[in-house]
Amino acid sequence: MLSPIMIDTTFTYSSPFPDTFVFGVAAASAQIEGAAFADGKGESIWDRFARQPGKVAHGDTLDVACDHYHRFDEDFALMAAMGVKHYRLSIAWPRLYPEGDGDLNPAGLAFYHRLFDSMERHGITPWVTLFHWDLPQSLEDRGGWTSRVTVDAFARYADTVVREFGQRVKNWITLNEIRCFTMLAYGYGTKAPGRRESAAVVNQTFHHALLCHGHGVRAVRAHGGEGARVGLTDNCDVSVPVTESPADIAAAQAWFLDKNLHVLGAIHGRGYAPAYLQRVGADAPKVEPGDFDLISLPTDFLGLNIYTATYVRAGREGQPYEALNLPPNYPRADSAWLHLVPQAIYWATRMCHELYGHGSIYITENGCGYNEEPVVNGEVIDLHRRDYLRNHLREVHRAIADGVPVDGYFLWSFIDNFEWEDGYQRRFGIVHCDFDTQARTPKLSARYYTDVMRTRTVL
Repeated sequence: MLSPIMIDTTFTYSSPFPDTFVFGVAAASAQIEGAAFADGKGESIWDRFARQPGKVAHGDTLDVACDHYHRFDEDFALMAAMGVKHYRLSIAWPRLYPEGDGDLNPAGLAFYHRLFDSMERHGITPWVTLFHWDLPQSLEDRGGWTSRVTVDAFARYADTVVREFGQRVKNWITLNEIRCFTMLAYGYGTKAPGRRESAAVVNQTFHHALLCHGHGVRAVRAHGGEGARVGLTDNCDVSVPVTESPADIAAAQAWFLDKNLHVLGAIHGRGYAPAYLQRVGADAPKVEPGDFDLISLPTDFLGLNIYTATYVRAGREGQPYEALNLPPNYPRADSAWLHLVPQAIYWATRMCHELYGHGSIYITENGCGYNEEPVVNGEVIDLHRRDYLRNHLREVHRAIADGVPVDGYFLWSFIDNFEWEDGYQRRFGIVHCDFDTQARTPKLSARYYTDVMRTRTVL
């Protein structure tokens, strides 16, 4: 464990972010592209899941989404007008490999070359996520994340993507939010493919995802060329000490380490910790020789998707910590899970630096979703999102002032989109999308973020 950070008491929120700090926006292929079956694209698990009654709100599908597939040039022009210079996007695996492996789809490659051409014309730097949940259905039919078939297919896919686009893309993210496409998808069944498997099977999906992360790192090292950088985006469980006293901070650190043993702990420990193996017992994942040589390959940065947190205080009667339940009227967004805890962004980044030694951290997602955000007289007055954004940026700013190496912030999301099982009712964008007409309307929060990016200060 590293020495605690010394807090800079001279810090003020009017101080500018560092000149090298990256401001950007984020979105994912499945959520915005549409064209779900166009130009040879294969079926994804979300294409199949969305067609099962009751799985997605209002029976919404990904078929059209924001029609970004046909409107990306318009969208990049809008980004540029807003002052966005960095965009985190993902590649649709089934658009390149319709069966997950098998034959490569030339039309899919051509689409992303056109997309990167447009980004270059508009002065926007790509940050590319190799996998953001849209697993090819063909691989799911052969076991999905429960099978090493998916690991082998991802290795080939990652090699193809980095080799094809490595001259244009220098910032790579291997996977997005392992917990969501493993535990929530194969344990709770709330995300595609909607399976409810045993603890042993779910733990194995975690392990296979970690292997794919390793293959993503390996592919970037092999094919990324000069200046290529790579990291994982994790939605780690986040703890916030109830008071910033030594006892509560120590308790929050213990909770953080305990809850993240199976992803960050495994990567940094070059294996599963004894505490984790004791906890899961006979349900421990099967590990083959050499697995952790791949899983623990060094990365250049850590991406964190930060939305909420758990409050923790010093434990009683010899317990290392006590996690507190939130009262019923604790503020949250329209997503039941998205309780508003701005300090999450400070403590997540600080703990990843202090406990795991990360020397470069990017907030790869942070945002809030609400259902009712109408356009009135050409405006969307989303003051709730402006407030959310400002409060979280203050915590990013505080972390930097306290010596935490936070090097960038990507707001989720650029535009209202298909929000997984919540369909189109849940709006996270700073740009409003009318899903009937595809009209784009920047919200008040977009104009606020434009001013923040321009001045590099929390306004």
